Amino acid sequence: MKDRNNQSGREAGERIAKVIARAGLASRREAEAWIAAGRVAINGKTIASPAVNVGTHDRITVDGAALPVRERTRLFLFHKPRGLVTTHADPQGRPTIFAALPEHLPRLISVGRLDLNTEGLLLLTNDGGLARVLELPATGWLRRYRVRAHGRVAQGALDGLRNGVTIDGIRYGPIEAKLDREQGANVWLTFSIREGKNREVRNVLAHLGLKVARLIRVSFGPFQLGELPAGAIEEVKTRHLREQLGERLAMLAGCDFAAPVSSIPPPKGEKHAAAPSSSRPSAARRESRDPGIPAVAVPDTGVPGSRIGSRTRAVRDDNRKAPRPAKPRRLHRRYHGKRER
Repeated sequence: MKDRNNQSGREAGERIAKVIARAGLASRREAEAWIAAGRVAINGKTIASPAVNVGTHDRITVDGAALPVRERTRLFLFHKPRGLVTTHADPQGRPTIFAALPEHLPRLISVGRLDLNTEGLLLLTNDGGLARVLELPATGWLRRYRVRAHGRVAQGALDGLRNGVTIDGIRYGPIEAKLDREQGANVWLTFSIREGKNREVRNVLAHLGLKVARLIRVSFGPFQLGELPAGAIEEVKTRHLREQLGERLAMLAGCDFAAPVSSIPPPKGEKHAAAPSSSRPSAARRESRDPGIPAVAVPDTGVPGSRIGSRTRAVRDDNRKAPRPAKPRRLHRRYHGKRER
C-alpha cells in the first residue's frame, strides 16, 4: 500500500528532466542526456530513463551534488559575435558563446540558436521552462534580421513569401521580407520570421538566388539589440521581464519571479571563462558596428524595458559630457519687473 501511494505521488509530480531544466542546470534535452549517461540519481538511486516523475520530497542529485534551489527566473540579452557556436561543448573544439561569458553569471541556456556565422541578439536564461516556451512557434514572437546578400531580387519576389514557401520538402511559415537598398552587387534586406527553423533565412534566400554574406538578428519579440556592443551581455530587469511576457506566457513557462537570486555553479567541467564586461572602449564599439549597415526605423512598442532606441549604461557613462558652467541667472519680467539698464 505504501509503494502504491509513493507511485501515485510520483505520477502526480513533474518529469525529472523538466525539474533539472527549471533549476537552471541544463535544457531538457541535455538533462535527458545526463540521465542516459548515469549522472542523475533520485533518492540515492541512479536512474537510466527520463520517463520518471518526481515530487517535492524527492532528493535529486547530479554528479553526486544536490540539485540547487531554484532561483528567480532571469533573462539576459547577449550580442553574439560571428565565430562562436551556440552550445556548451563543441565536438570540433570551436569556441562557444558560453565560454565567452563572465564567470559570475549562473548557468544559462540559450533561447534557440544562432549558427556560427550569424551574429546579433541571442536571449539567454537560467530557466529551462522559459527557454522552451519562447522557442515554440505557437508563442508567435517575431524575430527580425538584417541581411546583406549577394545578388539581385525584386520586392515582388519577397512579397511572395508572405504565405510561406516549401523548399526541398521543408515547409517554412509566413515571412515578411523588405528590400531596403542595393549596394553594388549586394542587397540589404529586413527579414522577419516567427518559426526560426534551422538555417531558415539562408535557405529561403538561396531559393531566391541570393547568397547571404552577413546575417544579424536585431530583435526577438519585444527585445531589441539596440546599441549593445558585440560580445556584451545585459540582464533584463525582473519587472520588465514580467511585463514583456505577460501572465499567459509566464504561467505557461512556470516562471518564478519571487525567488531570490543565488549563485548556481555550473556542473563539473562547464565553468565559464572570464570575458570582457559590457563596458568597452569606444574603438571596440565602433568596430562592432558596420558603417555599411543602413539604419532601420523600428516602431516603438511603448513597453517599459524595451531596447528600442535605448543605450546600455556603459555606453551612456562613456559618452557622458562634462557639466557645462552655470549660466548667469536672468530675471523674468513677468515676476521681477523691468531689468535695470
